[in-house]
Amino acid sequence: MTQNTPLVEMKNMRISFGGIHAVDDVSIDLHPGEVVGLLGHNGAGKTTLIKMLSGAYAADSGEIWIDGEKATIRNPRDARAYSIETIYQKLALSDNLDAASNLFLGRELVTGSGMLDDDAMEAETREILGRLNPNFKKFGEPVSALSGGQRQSVAIARAVYFNARILIMDEPTAALGPQETAMVSELIQQLKAEGIGIFLISHDIHDVMDLCDRASVMKNGKLVGTVNINDVTDDDLLSMIILGKLPS
Repeated sequence: MTQNTPLVEMKNMRISFGGIHAVDDVSIDLHPGEVVGLLGHNGAGKTTLIKMLSGAYAADSGEIWIDGEKATIRNPRDARAYSIETIYQKLALSDNLDAASNLFLGRELVTGSGMLDDDAMEAETREILGRLNPNFKKFGEPVSALSGGQRQSVAIARAVYFNARILIMDEPTAALGPQETAMVSELIQQLKAEGIGIFLISHDIHDVMDLCDRASVMKNGKLVGTVNINDVTDDDLLSMIILGKLPS
C-alpha cells in the first residue's frame, strides 16, 4: 500500500433487481481522512451501491478493493472484518438504554467471572465520547432523552470504538436543526483528522458542499461523475442530479 492508495475502491459495480439495473457499472473510491458525498434522487442507486460495501447486498459483478487489496464482502460480518461500519439514518439505537449500553450492545465487556462489566463499559464510553464530543454529559440517561446530535454522537462513537476505518453515514443531518447539524459537522471533522474515510449519503446539496471533499452523483443507477467540491457550485451539483451530466 502506497501513500496514494485509496482506502476503498469500488470498481465496475453492478446489481439488478427483477431485471432493473439498480447499479450499473459504477466505480468510486475513497481516501483516508476524506469525505465523499453520494448524491442523487430517490432510486438513483446511491444507497444500493453503498449496501454492497456494507455487505447488505451481494454484487452481481464488480470488485471491491480495501487498502489496495481485493476484498470479499458477502455479508455485514465480512464488512466489519475490513473495519467498515455503517450508521443508518435511524441510527439503530435502543431508546431505553443509556449511551454505554448502546455502545456495547451485542459486544458487551465482561469481568473475569463472566458478569457484565458496567464500570469498564461506562469508562470506555466516557473516553471515546470525550474525544469525539467533549460537551456530551448525559451518560446516565436513556438515549430517548438525547437530542438528535447527541444520538449521532453515540452512534458514531460505537463505530469508532470498534475500529472503523471506513464509515458509511446515511443522511447524518436529516431532521436536525442548525445547532445539531453543526455538532455533527464537528464530529465529521474529528473523524477526518483521525484518518477515517467517510462515504456520506445525502439528498441535501448544502450538506455535501459543507461536509464533503468530493461528491459522486448518480442517476438511474449510473455514475454521472465525481467532482471536487472546491471546483463546483450548488447549481453545478443540482444540474448533475437533474440533467445527469457533468458541468461544462
